[in-house]
Amino acid sequence: MRFYSYDQLFNFSKSVFLSIGCSEEDATLATTVLLSADLRGVDSHGIARLSGYVRLWEAKRVNATPEIKILHETPSTATVDGDSGLGLVVAPKAMQIAIDKAKNVGTGWVSVQNSNHFGIAGYHAMMALKEDMIGICMTNASPLVAPTFSIERLLGTNPICVAIPAGQQPAFVADLATTTAANGKLEILQRKSEEAPIGWIQNKEGKSSTDPHELKSGGALLPLGGDREHGSHKGYALGAVVDIFSAILSGANYGPWVPPFPAYVPMPTNMPGKGIGHFFGAMRIDAFRPAEEFKRHMDNWIERFRSAKTAEGFERVIIPGDPEREAEAERREKGIPVLEPVVADLKSLAQKFNLSMTV
Repeated sequence: MRFYSYDQLFNFSKSVFLSIGCSEEDATLATTVLLSADLRGVDSHGIARLSGYVRLWEAKRVNATPEIKILHETPSTATVDGDSGLGLVVAPKAMQIAIDKAKNVGTGWVSVQNSNHFGIAGYHAMMALKEDMIGICMTNASPLVAPTFSIERLLGTNPICVAIPAGQQPAFVADLATTTAANGKLEILQRKSEEAPIGWIQNKEGKSSTDPHELKSGGALLPLGGDREHGSHKGYALGAVVDIFSAILSGANYGPWVPPFPAYVPMPTNMPGKGIGHFFGAMRIDAFRPAEEFKRHMDNWIERFRSAKTAEGFERVIIPGDPEREAEAERREKGIPVLEPVVADLKSLAQKFNLSMTV
């Protein structure tokens, strides 16, 4: 493992996005969104994904110069066509539309079709915080998840993020996959040659497995809960809701027809929509009650939960968003850890695009 400063990774990533044809503005935005994952400790969705985006561009599945447009709108809603752009660019621009609508009418809701993988959901939802708004973000993803009782992969990890501002306390940010674990965590285990915990994946016969390579052999990720006895039907339902909001509402592909992230995996046949779908929401706090009053009560809520009596062996109760915020503070100071297989990918990109930075 090696450590790199944020600026080192930022400059290198931006150079790569510029090399595939992104504008200066879009390369900067894509890099900011991408590295927000590394800063927040979500290593599966940051710099480790950079080579994957390049491969999608090489396969002509990513348009580096998209003309993002609104297909349909009302004062509080819009449907956006991402023109096959990087989700890292399409998503924050769509979220900004939701925020702008909320400024005008109290809430804004935007569905997106024809997009690609957008990094971490947290970045987009958190855009609303500085406007004293609640941010909501969802996306569907490559079908790697078997519904409860099935061996067929029909859903993605389909994350949900809700970001809520507070006053003196840090914001509440719940950013979670609707599976027991995101696929990126399996990729990290593969790089470390470690086993997966029980309840993350099943083999092609539907039996529980600890092999992080199981997906390559026809296995599937499991919905949040792992199995029916532990509530996987609830994770399945949540993943289905994300799929419907993100894709059926927008006109994107859904279920087994969502385009795969790995560029080498063939595209599904008879696709019913366009690209990957997202869904964004922004709600102005003062559309419900005075923002300062709300944030004071959010502080009270957070402080009460922080002071909750802990079970034996635990030091504190964590508020959603705490681990990521603490990781960001540490990594800005000490650098971002990058595993050797990812370093090798970055070196290949440097050679491919004749970039001068030594990685």
